[in-house]
Amino acid sequence: MTVARSVVLFVVAALFEIGGAWLVWQGIREHKGWIWIGAGVIALGLYGVVATWQHDDNFGRILAAYGGIFVAGSIAWGMVADGYRPDRYDVIGVLVCLAGMAVIMYAPRSH
Repeated sequence: MTVARSVVLFVVAALFEIGGAWLVWQGIREHKGWIWIGAGVIALGLYGVVATWQHDDNFGRILAAYGGIFVAGSIAWGMVADGYRPDRYDVIGVLVCLAGMAVIMYAPRSH
């Protein structure tokens, strides 16, 4: 599996997980109802499916690496969906998380 394909899978997983959590949030906190909550639950389940398509067989490594994508994606989602404006510390934090994700997922390993 190429790094590019792996990154695409991480991004798709992030869309499902962050989008699903946002839909549940909207359903409960913004009183939009059970349809929003149900759609969120389905999206969260699809996140779990997409995560299994990564090439690495180590669940812990995949989930840990995905954490960096989740952090970056959450900030981006907040910017688009809620008008959130990150400050420089948010941006620095995202870059640190993405660097950590790259080390965890793509560092050369002897198998």
